[in-house]
Amino acid sequence: MAELTLPSHPFGTDITTADIVAQMQTASGWEDRYRAVIQLGKKLPLMAEEDKDEQLKVSGCESQVWLRHQQIDDRFYFQADSDARIVRGLITLVLAAYHGKTYAEISAFDIDGYFDSLGLIAHLSPSRGNGLKAIVEQIKQLANSAA
Repeated sequence: MAELTLPSHPFGTDITTADIVAQMQTASGWEDRYRAVIQLGKKLPLMAEEDKDEQLKVSGCESQVWLRHQQIDDRFYFQADSDARIVRGLITLVLAAYHGKTYAEISAFDIDGYFDSLGLIAHLSPSRGNGLKAIVEQIKQLANSAA
């Protein structure tokens, strides 16, 4: 099988969790945070339609979400996309935490504390919150199965 090459994006490298936390903490209210998340989602490369395979769909999401990964040495790289603008933005929050990280870094990262520091989860609908957790769980399972 040919080696998968995922398109690059700034999340986890140029845009880190610390950058996103700082951005969200300077936002004045939920609406500003929501706009910031939408803007982050615009920096996420679109996944080619032919790559949006049924096997790549994340179950548990209200919107359609596709997740691909590649492991190079001990690091995991991800590409994800959604048909919903806000979900594309939420994906960027997750990729900032996990993209380019090792299994140990992925499993040690306090994702709940990170989400709490962003001040977003309480404002998401229960189905959006569950979808976000489903994306996180799929990434953790992918990393765990390769560890």
